[in-house]
Amino acid sequence: QVQLVESGGGLVQPGGSLRLSCVASGGIFSIYFMGWYRQAPGKQRELVGLITSGTANYADSVKGRFTISRDNANNTVYLQMNSLKPEDTPVYYCCANVQTISTRTENYWGQGTQVTVSS
Repeated sequence: QVQLVESGGGLVQPGGSLRLSCVASGGIFSIYFMGWYRQAPGKQRELVGLITSGTANYADSVKGRFTISRDNANNTVYLQMNSLKPEDTPVYYCCANVQTISTRTENYWGQGTQVTVSS
């Protein structure tokens, strides 16, 4: 059973930094891409960024402030968040497109980690 577990969320002041981590485990043959989404209460989930083996792409709202990196050996993706703003607050979700050991390819989601940007 594939599982994604996020960590690193918490309270940070505006202008501060935070790094989120997501580890995938269980029945994984390979991971084609990993990424981050976020969702505020009452709003739809939005893309923050995605990373493949070669490239990373970001939403316009976070370009220049957030950086996605990937540790393929440990099935881990990171989101380094700098110059944080109050509008960067909500829950952040990790996602991964995974080929399992049974050869099926599926999208998986973590449970989310809360980020709060406030003075």
